[in-house]
Amino acid sequence: MIVVAARPLISIVTPAYNRADYLPVAIDSVLAQTYANFEHLIVDDGSTDNTSGVVSSYEDERIRYFRQENQGQSVARNLGIEHSRGEFICFLDSDDAWLPEKLRQQVEVFERHPEAGVVYGDYIFVDALDNQLPLSNMRRRSGWITEQLLGDNFVSMNTTMARAELLHRVGGFDPTDRHAEDYGLWLHVSLHAPFVYVPECWAYYRIMENQISSDKLTRLDANESLIHSFVHEHADQLDARQVRDALSRFYGRKGRHEASDGRRWVALVSGMRAVRYGPELTGAWRSFLRILFDVVRGNG
Repeated sequence: MIVVAARPLISIVTPAYNRADYLPVAIDSVLAQTYANFEHLIVDDGSTDNTSGVVSSYEDERIRYFRQENQGQSVARNLGIEHSRGEFICFLDSDDAWLPEKLRQQVEVFERHPEAGVVYGDYIFVDALDNQLPLSNMRRRSGWITEQLLGDNFVSMNTTMARAELLHRVGGFDPTDRHAEDYGLWLHVSLHAPFVYVPECWAYYRIMENQISSDKLTRLDANESLIHSFVHEHADQLDARQVRDALSRFYGRKGRHEASDGRRWVALVSGMRAVRYGPELTGAWRSFLRILFDVVRGNG
């Protein structure tokens, strides 16, 4: 029998929308954690399937169920943050899962790094049938990561554990953003506390068919707007040179994805922006030349 603490140390927030088929995998992975002092808040974002029935089939008192009209993951996560009681908050999407040692290991990292605001790690990528995919994790970083984060969102959402006080301080997720909501959150949090990256796989990240190509460009477009808005809002807190370098890296990466998707002329514009922001960066010119080659080849 699990003894429920008056105030759990960790609150886990799972937004759920019509994922009754995968939700039990997520919940089971939480209940299988080797660290038990947590609450699991499941926010049903107006599901029309059997999500509520799945949740009610569990008798563990650490599971708390909330339901709202369909408003998107950002609003659902914010509702979870609002009702959380833990000192730390984790996020787990309804179609993903954790490895059993995640919570225990992250609590230990916070004990060794009391200055940290967020602890995060790596993913194991799986498909819709739980088959492991041969995808590698991107380069991740520790410390005061704002400038590096501007170049790319390398914080793996479902592996994070964050101090609740920080999430409340920055106002949680932007409820109007449905494509880059986690990116915006981590950018704002990064201004207030250092991050600690641990090269451990703590979560299974599920990739559905066509998700990589179709969603990537949509997210990059959303990220572009978000980055410029963030830089404008916090210019007095950022190093101008580091911001230019980050924007150069971002546009180089954006252009390469656009080129690989056949958007050659749009990619060329991104490549030119990469060079404009970082004319002294070898990577900017390398990206531009690769994009230019794709444009010429496409017209040949």
